[in-house]
Amino acid sequence: MTSPCPVVHFEMPYRDAERAKRFYAEAFGWQMQQFGPEMGDYILATTATVDSNAPGAVRGSINGGLFPFKADWPMQQPSVVMGVDDIRAAMARVTAGGGEVMGEPMAIPGVGDYVSFVDTEGNRLSMLQPAMGAAPGQG
Repeated sequence: MTSPCPVVHFEMPYRDAERAKRFYAEAFGWQMQQFGPEMGDYILATTATVDSNAPGAVRGSINGGLFPFKADWPMQQPSVVMGVDDIRAAMARVTAGGGEVMGEPMAIPGVGDYVSFVDTEGNRLSMLQPAMGAAPGQG
């Protein structure tokens, strides 16, 4: 039995970047950081100071991001990302358990290797093997 893999990040699609950034900043106080085309126009959502001693920090909280909605891509829905020590071994466990891995891992510079999968209930989820030196559970 492997040790539990924590949820380390969440993701959601957006159709209008400015509208989405404004909504989450105003409704929930999230800090929204827009990246350019070299990073897929991803928007990083900082929801809380994670596991620090800062005033107001919430232990165990996670941050997330928003990606551009693309009508021709499958499974455009919110999802959670699990942190794994070995992405290839985790992919094998997903397949052995009846899930379906969606493609090959993608290297995200400075973050780690990422791949999406579909569980046995039809939910799209993802997993991330942090890059060497990247802080686990910080995303």
